[in-house]
Amino acid sequence: MMARVVTFGEIMLRLSPPGYLRFEQAGSFDAVYGGGEANVAVSLSHFGLDSVFVSRIPDNPIGQAALNGLRRYGVDVTRVARGGERLGIYFYEKGASQRPSKVVYDRAHSAIAEATPADFDWKAILSGAAWLHVTGIAPALSDACADAAMTACATARALGCTVSCDLNFRKNLWSPAKASNVMTPLMKYVDICIANEEDSEKVFGIHAGGSNVAQGTLDDEGYRQVAAELVRRFGFKAAAITLRGSITASDNTWGAMIHDANGSHFSRRYPIHIVDRVGGGDAFAAGLIYGILSGMDRTEVLEFAVAASCLKHTIEGDTNHVTVAEVKALMAGGGSGRVQR
Repeated sequence: MMARVVTFGEIMLRLSPPGYLRFEQAGSFDAVYGGGEANVAVSLSHFGLDSVFVSRIPDNPIGQAALNGLRRYGVDVTRVARGGERLGIYFYEKGASQRPSKVVYDRAHSAIAEATPADFDWKAILSGAAWLHVTGIAPALSDACADAAMTACATARALGCTVSCDLNFRKNLWSPAKASNVMTPLMKYVDICIANEEDSEKVFGIHAGGSNVAQGTLDDEGYRQVAAELVRRFGFKAAAITLRGSITASDNTWGAMIHDANGSHFSRRYPIHIVDRVGGGDAFAAGLIYGILSGMDRTEVLEFAVAASCLKHTIEGDTNHVTVAEVKALMAGGGSGRVQR
């Protein structure tokens, strides 16, 4: 299977203090490249799909380094536009135990935030594609990015592509009101919606009763109702919600649920000791896309996506570096962590 999947969004330079140092302790920063939609593209390439990432980056050595970081994993970056002055940056301080992780953005006026409609020929980009994946991050960067995402989704729908959207609400980028105003009209082009415990409430005012994000408590019935309401309100083929039980910054439980015309299904829950949680939701989205395109049934799709994301939490950096065989081994119960000889 070599289905072609297109993702659209921003790739950034991530700078992190080594290990568990705080920002004020750092004498150096570890550098990697990533971003929600780029992370999905890398995962899908590892799974064997024809993966295409679309963005706009500055025509300088830093922009080129970001593209090289995707090329090394087989992602097609030939549709990335060049222009603008800077690549977005984010600083990431890894939390531990009762100290949460922290993110500081330095992405204002990045190349993609100043993109224009002329930068993307969506009919050409999406020609022959089976799937388009977008998130709520790129539309939050600027009105121009929101317009580009809307045009991409509309074009994909017209060409018969499946469209998935991870709501990915970011309070540091826009307000709930602005997010709702922008994302609501985009939903008419979306087939598969992905959210977490905050997204549906912040963007669409749909709250999971009985759950408390701050305390890490989850109520399955509340999430079933949220997913069902998303499907009812927007006509999605399916809505998937990731379920993170936060014990500490170092230890979580992880699972998900999906709702479609056949009702709701909840996945296995994994206890995870976190190495790096950034990109966990993106790994889930990639697993969902791969599962659907490979013809898995609904239960297998969800279990594959959750297992892929579980493994991502054990990997440093933004991107997931696991194979289909490794994900299926975990699905089959191979989660003991014993050395593979």
